[in-house]
Amino acid sequence: MATYLYRLGRLAFRRRGLVLSLWLALLVAAGAGAATLSGPTSDAFSMPGTESQQAFDLLDERFPQSSADGATAQVVFQAPQGQTLRDASARDTIARTLDELRTAPQVASVTDPYATRSVNPDGTIGYARVGYQVQGPELTEHAREALHEAVDDAREAGLTVEIGGDALEEPPATGAGEILGVGVAAIVLLITFGSLVAAGLPLLNALVGVGIGIAGITAATGFLELSSSTSILAMMLGLAVAIDYALFILSRYRHELAVGRDPEEAAGRAVGTAGSAVVFAGLTVVIALAGLAVVGIPFLTEMGLAAAATVVVAVVIALTLLPAMLGFAGRRVTGGRVPGLRARDPEDDSGPESVGRRWGRFVIRRRVAVLVVSVAGLGVLALPALDLRLGLPDGSQAAADSTQRKAYDLLSEGFGPGFNGPLLLVVDAEGSGDPRGAASGVAGAVQRMDGVAAVTPPQFNPAGDTALLTVVPTTGPNTQETTDLVARIRDQGSAAAEQSGASVAVTGQTAINIDVSDRLSDALLPYLALVIGLAFLLLMVVFRSIVVPLKATLGFLLTVGATFGAVVAVFQWGWLADLLGAQDAVGPIISMLPIFMIGVVFGLAMDYQVFLVTRMREEHVHGAGPRDAVLTGFSHGARVVTAAAIIMISVFGGFILSPEALVRQIGFGLAFAVFVDAFVVRMTIVPAVLALVGRAAWWLPRGLDRILPNVDVEGERLRQHLESRAEEDREPVGAGR
Repeated sequence: MATYLYRLGRLAFRRRGLVLSLWLALLVAAGAGAATLSGPTSDAFSMPGTESQQAFDLLDERFPQSSADGATAQVVFQAPQGQTLRDASARDTIARTLDELRTAPQVASVTDPYATRSVNPDGTIGYARVGYQVQGPELTEHAREALHEAVDDAREAGLTVEIGGDALEEPPATGAGEILGVGVAAIVLLITFGSLVAAGLPLLNALVGVGIGIAGITAATGFLELSSSTSILAMMLGLAVAIDYALFILSRYRHELAVGRDPEEAAGRAVGTAGSAVVFAGLTVVIALAGLAVVGIPFLTEMGLAAAATVVVAVVIALTLLPAMLGFAGRRVTGGRVPGLRARDPEDDSGPESVGRRWGRFVIRRRVAVLVVSVAGLGVLALPALDLRLGLPDGSQAAADSTQRKAYDLLSEGFGPGFNGPLLLVVDAEGSGDPRGAASGVAGAVQRMDGVAAVTPPQFNPAGDTALLTVVPTTGPNTQETTDLVARIRDQGSAAAEQSGASVAVTGQTAINIDVSDRLSDALLPYLALVIGLAFLLLMVVFRSIVVPLKATLGFLLTVGATFGAVVAVFQWGWLADLLGAQDAVGPIISMLPIFMIGVVFGLAMDYQVFLVTRMREEHVHGAGPRDAVLTGFSHGARVVTAAAIIMISVFGGFILSPEALVRQIGFGLAFAVFVDAFVVRMTIVPAVLALVGRAAWWLPRGLDRILPNVDVEGERLRQHLESRAEEDREPVGAGR
């Protein structure tokens, strides 16, 4: 593989004008597609095959007028101090507000709090439910403005009015945090290379790659139903890996220039050696993300494939556009120096001993103590993960000063927390001789259950064969008590319905969230086993070793455990939440986060494993002793891996400032995972283990050695090919003499 990439790098260098033109044309085409083909995004969490989704499908068939899966808004009214909502003035104000809402765009239904008994016993708080014909992301700006205008009129009349529900949710947008992360990455590149030209090339490549990836995802929304968070997550990963991949190849290019190669040859060798590691590292990320499809959860599959496509673009750009840009820059990658910074070759062993080499020497000398302390520390960090509780965000995790959070708190104060997550019961009595009796029997059985605050009278469809009931729990939507209540209703309620020949299903946003969390929890261990098995096989092919893959997968498990522990401590327990600005996001961990994090962290962990250990294996193949190979390979790769890790941490860390709970938790989790994996696992545990086991680290049974393909990631075959070619070029000269 290294030989083919060497030729590709030289070709891109020579035909730089054509390569640049093709990438710019692709960027323009993707942008045009995004501008003309894009459609609405959807944040609805559907789960084919679950009871809650089947109930929604039945409602769409039997109750099409209910728009059961459309957006909803809960308009919560509170009377002024000393007054009640039963006063004539409050009634008139609420009536005018409801009339205004009924004529608003895209509204399917509006409930009257007095008719539905949605005023609390004290008469101080009440609410109306506004149902829309479309899902939240499909609401027009005019429809949102009409909702706010109606509420503002009621506020001017003296009532306190707040709005909850998913009708207010808007697609997340790129903010200052992401820009801050890219800015930090630029500073790290300047410090690493000491050159404006060299620092600018990875950023330029990343911007082109991410631009194409995001534009492609935006265009795909015209044909596919994608989540609004998909493009944000793809941008997060695309930026990080694109900068890192370009950094590794550019660092090797500067090294080749430093040892006297001409620019074209240096570009070819850089792509052939570091580019081989980039291909494998990118492949692990892509396989891990695409592997999310085996879980069978549509929105998770979409996120994984979109992010994987962006990573593919980043890899191809690093192998083609970067050497083309090097063709334009030539030796100027060492120019444009920043005063006070050295543009040194990161693999130069001359001069004072580097910090990386001193750290490597310390780890090798104290390998047992370092290993014990590192593993024990990560084990302690992983302990909070034992209390992991999954859920999906609700109004309780909105910003404290937002109208969604105020509406959530008012409903909890006036009616109890369960009113923020009502359950919908669908009674299918098509095969029953007494549909009304069947629905009444289910309502009575559910009303007698512990944890039920109220059950509304059954509402029948025009055919009279299907009833819809609303069940209000006594507990909040993200509590274990509500989850247990849903299980009891599905068990005991179904038994009551079957006696009359009917069937009952529980749905609603709360029930869907519970089903999503359960499905994701069930898929977590199988997916983890798949990823670990894949990691072992891939690393065995690359490093032709048993110990290295075993150590790498165990290190990956340590990283995952410590990361989950940190996420639980911050976002579920609230530790350091104020410091990170996440105090409003404390609650259950987003359901999709653990399984998504496993896929992404696996890919990123293998990045550093490949880039660092490849250099160690390269030294071993060239004849260095076990400890010398570890120390030399570590010292050559430590500076670049450190810069790459800081860049990834900066990019991911910028997303912690996002208002979206999912994006915020993923940003923190990935930033923490990169920190742990790069600095504790790969740059501490890895050299300690390799120094401890010695030559056994590179042992592979002969049978496996013959079966496994040799991908030549360290570029040994390329080196032999180039040396052989150099010998052939020298032979005629010697013969002539």
